[in-house]
Amino acid sequence: MSVETNLVAQIEAESALPRQTGRVIAVMPAYNAAKTLRKTVADIPPGSVDEIILVDDGSKDNTVEVAREMGLTVIVHEKNQGYGGNQKTCYRHALDAGADYVVMIHPDYQYDSRVVPVAIEILRLGICDFVMGSRIRTRQEAMAGGMPRYKYLANRCLTFTENVLLGQNLGDFHSGFRAYTRKVLETIPWEGNSNDFVFDSQFLAQAVHFGFKLGDIPVPVRYFDEASSINFSRSVTYGLSTLGVLARFWAQRLRLIRSPLFRRRELAVTH
Repeated sequence: MSVETNLVAQIEAESALPRQTGRVIAVMPAYNAAKTLRKTVADIPPGSVDEIILVDDGSKDNTVEVAREMGLTVIVHEKNQGYGGNQKTCYRHALDAGADYVVMIHPDYQYDSRVVPVAIEILRLGICDFVMGSRIRTRQEAMAGGMPRYKYLANRCLTFTENVLLGQNLGDFHSGFRAYTRKVLETIPWEGNSNDFVFDSQFLAQAVHFGFKLGDIPVPVRYFDEASSINFSRSVTYGLSTLGVLARFWAQRLRLIRSPLFRRRELAVTH
């Protein structure tokens, strides 16, 4: 038997092996995303997700109508509950819908949703429990994508600080592209987190506290008029709040306090 025949037989045998399966749900925390939603969803490779849940946080445009026309599962907040509050609804409904893997992607087309199956496969292989999308593979690429200079500098400083204090080596701690296993969402007490943007920083510190494996993949970034982005003053508030989360993390680790941020989910107080 030739080498080529052996190789073909090996490939066929491997392809016949049962693959890991699991229900994949994409969640989209939406606010005024009518102009970008179709493009974001269109880029998700066919067959890579079983359901898309969009949570509209009191949009002033026709995001809800567009999402329903596209056949997405739509949840509506009559009043704006904030970015963190929106994510809480996303994850609650994803778990209720039987998700084994959850990928969170902003529907404003800022992140490249073509990488969804890559992130999910890393989870399925057990390489990571939590996958981030890194917008900053290189400084030149981030600048070319339109990232404001002050945001780039702030991101680099905060990400460096978080890597040191949390013992990680992630490229971008502040990405809006994230994928989790179900166990992550069943363990972390995210219901008690902030309803504001610092929700993300709290979630990351919690993931480290509970020993989950974090990793990242490069995700090209796009900054443009329709893409959502917080202003300078809110960015400063977010940065200071993130430093506060790190302080609580270490106070918990040194047993100076017992913060509800770091209790397992079943013990957390639901708000």
